[in-house]
Amino acid sequence: MSTIALSRSGRLGLASGIVTPGYDLNGVRPGIVHIGLGNFHRAHMARYTHDLMDLDEDALKWGIAGAGLRTSDRSLLEIMAAQAGLYTLVEREGGSEHRTLIGSIVETIDATVSSDMLLAAIQRSTTHIVSLTVTENGYHLDRSTKVLDLQSPAIQRDLQDPTHPRTVPGILVESYARRRAARTSGFTALSCDNIQHNGDILRAAVLTFAQHREPGLAAWIETEASFPNTMVDRITPVPTEAQIARLSAETGLNDKAAVFSEAFRQWVVEDRFIAGRPAWERVGVQFVEDVSPYEKMKLRLLNGSHLAVAALGQLLGYRLIREAISDPMVKRYTRALMDTEIGPTLTPIAHVDFDEYKEALFARFANPAIEDTTQRVNTDAPINVLLDPIRDRIAADKPIDLLALGVAAWCRRAAGVDEAGRQIEIVHPLEAELKARAMKGAGDPSLILALEPIFGRLGRDERFATAVARWLRCIYEQGTRAAIAEAAGSGVF
Repeated sequence: MSTIALSRSGRLGLASGIVTPGYDLNGVRPGIVHIGLGNFHRAHMARYTHDLMDLDEDALKWGIAGAGLRTSDRSLLEIMAAQAGLYTLVEREGGSEHRTLIGSIVETIDATVSSDMLLAAIQRSTTHIVSLTVTENGYHLDRSTKVLDLQSPAIQRDLQDPTHPRTVPGILVESYARRRAARTSGFTALSCDNIQHNGDILRAAVLTFAQHREPGLAAWIETEASFPNTMVDRITPVPTEAQIARLSAETGLNDKAAVFSEAFRQWVVEDRFIAGRPAWERVGVQFVEDVSPYEKMKLRLLNGSHLAVAALGQLLGYRLIREAISDPMVKRYTRALMDTEIGPTLTPIAHVDFDEYKEALFARFANPAIEDTTQRVNTDAPINVLLDPIRDRIAADKPIDLLALGVAAWCRRAAGVDEAGRQIEIVHPLEAELKARAMKGAGDPSLILALEPIFGRLGRDERFATAVARWLRCIYEQGTRAAIAEAAGSGVF
């Protein structure tokens, strides 16, 4: 069977079982520059924008120019460029599967070596939003204070040569500097990363960088730019080669950039856009005055529980999240974690039932159609999704046993092997230091907890250190399953 190449003027209608765009693909024009052209963005923001284009021809001016900064982005950028920005999004739930050809990404920019083309794209008069999915690492924050790490070598390099920036803060500040010099308007910087108060964090990082570069520029950004907070949600595993091959065989489409995600999606955004925005509310985006309660709910209930399940599950030898959550003991632990320790730290939200949200999470974690791995979650989820509720619980003088068990599993995993001696890949900016400390300390977490960039002052808190040490020692001496069972037997859940 011959395959159909993706092209904006190709024979897309001949592809089998794929819903193709109802709008003119050649009429899409870039109005958004997105930094971090990964799977999540293409399953989330690009999907919402595509849906709006199908509803409203005026939305075609909000096409996306997608850029990548990391060397690891280069392969996808090349594929997306060859496919004219087109790709298939496969949304799966249970036995159902919905395939859509997404056409909202109209341009790809390789910024892995130089940011020149990216800066030029942001400078276009038609660019009104610069959005980001670069993970917490891309902001170059001090991990304990969540402010810009001015001692970061990459930030130092950009401050020394600000017109050729390589970091996100440096690129945004240089873009604003060029706008000011040209006497044109600013733009909205829209963070879509899993960071609590992500817009506020980005704004502070940008202003700090600008202040050290030129105080007057910082003052200009304060009045001419906006940084809305957002909450994003969609489970998007890394596609496998088998999934890509199966899609090609079943549809006849030669798509090497296909994305596979769950059916569920959510996007909550503060409506603070300084230069206009797409009418995303028409396709399900929630615009609110304050996103904080939503992001806390999602980051703690979903991401916090997800990380605890992934850390415990990988130690137990489970490759997939759905396998781990199907273990009765892991599921029981996760339910207790949500109900007794994470849930009480949340802020009530009108018309949102937290119990229903939790039930939906269990269904999503167990979705048989999603090949989400414990390795991906352990790699992508920052440990702060567990540490933040611990800080709140300690401040309120409440128990932290279940949260501490999740942290202990994370520390045990940092040694780089599971309980059967199988290798675990550790992907973290402090990977070597983490692994060395985990191996040297074994059942004593004090060396890891002393890592100030990760744990900050919390690592020195006696209650926290004692709770983590109890569970880590139990995991080493008796095993992960025994630790979970001890938690159950001692009445922790």
